[in-house]
Amino acid sequence: MLEEAGVDYARELVDIQNPDRRNTAEFLAASPMGKVPALVDGEVRMSESAAICLYVADRYAPGTLAPAIDDARRGKFLYWLMYTPAVIEPAMSEKFNGVETNRYRSGWGDFELMLETLERGIAGNSWILGETFTAADVMLGSSVVFMRMFDMLPDSAVLGAYADRCLARPAYQRAIELNEPSAT
Repeated sequence: MLEEAGVDYARELVDIQNPDRRNTAEFLAASPMGKVPALVDGEVRMSESAAICLYVADRYAPGTLAPAIDDARRGKFLYWLMYTPAVIEPAMSEKFNGVETNRYRSGWGDFELMLETLERGIAGNSWILGETFTAADVMLGSSVVFMRMFDMLPDSAVLGAYADRCLARPAYQRAIELNEPSAT
């Protein structure tokens, strides 16, 4: 997300399996659960991917990576931005762990309903808001690429092409390079 916004930043690797590193007061101020990612931006301390994406978009790329608050597309943007943590991640977790889900009892439905809904949302468009790439695509794209990487993505021309478009973005490529073992 920081690459998409063109923000200068410094990365700090945190070994979340090391309680001495994870439980520092500074890190817990940004991430009360001791999870990554976490963001420190001046006096701002925060965690959770969707929250960080929203903050970065509104703070550093207003009107481009997130529709303005008074833009009619803002509601759709927020829905899809939160779709990853609220729907995709729980559905993926249940699918991965072999848990059978009653789509009418869980707030996220089930894995198949999650995919059907996402595919309908993207179908006929380059990005979730049409031809405009947003922070919602950062979240959704990461999930779709992850599902494909771990063979969880069914054969879907719509979702496969979406993953390809996400992977082709220069900011995505820069972020991948930064995460290569030789870059750390």
